[in-house]
Amino acid sequence: MPRILLAPMEGLVDAPMRDVLTRASAYDWCVTEFARISTGLPPARFFTRIAPELNVASQTYAGTPVRVQLLGSDPDLMGASAARLADLSPAGIDLNFGCPAPTVNRHRGGSVLLEEPDLLERIARCVALGIAGRTPLTAKMRLGVRDTVPAIEAAQALAEGGAQMLVVHARTKQDGYRPPAHWPWIARIADAVAVPVVANGEIWNVADYLRCMSEGGLRDVMLGRGAVSDPFLAERIRGRMPAEPGADDWLRLQPLLAHYWRAVLTRVEERHAPGRIKQWLNLLRRNYPQAELLYQAVRPLRQVAEVRDCLWGAGVR
Repeated sequence: MPRILLAPMEGLVDAPMRDVLTRASAYDWCVTEFARISTGLPPARFFTRIAPELNVASQTYAGTPVRVQLLGSDPDLMGASAARLADLSPAGIDLNFGCPAPTVNRHRGGSVLLEEPDLLERIARCVALGIAGRTPLTAKMRLGVRDTVPAIEAAQALAEGGAQMLVVHARTKQDGYRPPAHWPWIARIADAVAVPVVANGEIWNVADYLRCMSEGGLRDVMLGRGAVSDPFLAERIRGRMPAEPGADDWLRLQPLLAHYWRAVLTRVEERHAPGRIKQWLNLLRRNYPQAELLYQAVRPLRQVAEVRDCLWGAGVR
């Protein structure tokens, strides 16, 4: 059986979304949005705000372990921050070298650091020393910035620095999220390092997973937008549900949508709540005609009460 992980996705997979997605499908673990380490040693509440699961044995309601992702470029500060985070007993710590966002990259964070393998190794080594074996250490990376030239050396640097597993998003920073993902590169990286490698990128359905496994040579996978657009995708990959979404799946989704909506209302300001449910419906409509209809109905609405009434009218309550 493959290991299936839920990806960190900034602005999309926060605690409420991790909750509903891990209720819908079984994951080996999930990873938080990044905790940016930039100007000083953050207090414990900084981490628990990003990962409230730290307050409940670092797991979601469904029991899925939650690893916390760090992003930064100062090796000593990253190490000290990881040490403080490790005191909170996360299920693991992940290092972000995959974020392609221009704002993050301009401040020397995320995928732009892939062109500095010596720095990658120092960051990984300082973090490994900081956590002192108290929790697993992984890293997520892309293939490079403008091209794939740095891919192998960057992966080797992270592994030599102490990362015990690498998740490889098979695109460069410049590729962004445009298809295709270059899955054969994952196999090359796996051959070049002595730690396990997990495939990531452009896996929307079971057919994509099978092609990724064939081209990338790996069974283990991290799901991102594909998991949000079909919350049962991990179950389909494991063979526990039909490979394609069916009519009954929407009935299973309705209580999850309702649960998510209620959770969002407790976590964000009211004015932001409609945007969150629209964001999820926008991805769900890729697989569910019912989500398309609901998205079109909700799309022009701005007030929480209007959205609530629309959801209730569609059976989401």
